[in-house]
Amino acid sequence: MNYLVTSAPHLRSKTKTGTIMRDVIIALLPALLAGILRFGSRAILITLVSVAAAFLGELICDKLIYHRNTLPDLSWAVTGLLLAMSVPVSIPCWLMAVGSLSAMIVVKGFSGGIGKNIFNPALAARAFLVLFWPVYLTRFPAGTGAVEEGTERVVSQISAGADLVTSATPLHHMQIPALPEISLKDMFLGNIDGSMGEICTLALLIGGVYLLLRRVISWRIPVAYLGTVAVLTFIFYKGEDPLMWMLYSLMGGGVVLAALFMATDYSSSPVTPVAQLIYGAGCGILTVVFRYFGLFPEGVTYAILLMNALVWALDYYTVPRRFGTGKGGSRA
Repeated sequence: MNYLVTSAPHLRSKTKTGTIMRDVIIALLPALLAGILRFGSRAILITLVSVAAAFLGELICDKLIYHRNTLPDLSWAVTGLLLAMSVPVSIPCWLMAVGSLSAMIVVKGFSGGIGKNIFNPALAARAFLVLFWPVYLTRFPAGTGAVEEGTERVVSQISAGADLVTSATPLHHMQIPALPEISLKDMFLGNIDGSMGEICTLALLIGGVYLLLRRVISWRIPVAYLGTVAVLTFIFYKGEDPLMWMLYSLMGGGVVLAALFMATDYSSSPVTPVAQLIYGAGCGILTVVFRYFGLFPEGVTYAILLMNALVWALDYYTVPRRFGTGKGGSRA
């Protein structure tokens, strides 16, 4: 008789990685659709390029690093989608491909694959693109819908040869500091300019509720993240209305996208309940600090990446005490 000896733990679950990633893709579809409706066919093109490059990067890692087939887990599709949704649609296609390839090969592949990467692949790749090609990551095209009168527009030539009209995003207005001229309704429904996946708060919340109902994510990280941003921007508001400043801060930029889909990444977020709350609060604090004092108006990328680096410590110092033991694991 042959026995298969494996290391602990020996728990089994019917939930597969591919099933979880499929749910994340489904949850991203409302925000993706909102971006396509706002920015047109260019949004579709950028998404296809990003996902295709992510697929190629995963395939390369399968052949050269993993020596196994990891394509069915669909993690490459989630990374490609998230990266495409976190950048302006005016980004050149070749640069979009560079970002996805770096996410899959450098950030994820060199770490050993899914579950072993310290940093969120999509955010790490975005930080890489901002570092070397900042002009393409800070120029946001105006959507196909109506834009408010008086918004400054600049016609610029991108590498693909197409003329795009760029405009200031709500976060750019808040750096003045001043409340955006765009209404909260427009921000909630996605009638604003910015990165494709961050413009429609309603679509992001629909996706987030789906993930919570499917138990793909826990409430702790998103609530701690968004709650911390809300409290800090309400207390340290700019202008005359703290409530409006808080609401615009929450719906402006990628904080909702990050809280629901990026900070909750399994590989780069804590597993203990207390650590998740601390992690989410830390992401919120750093986001506000970077937004208030940083060079760029957005701060979620570097906030989450810095907290990713602390995940091991958060989990280590918040491990629940075993029943029947005292402090430090000694017998009670």
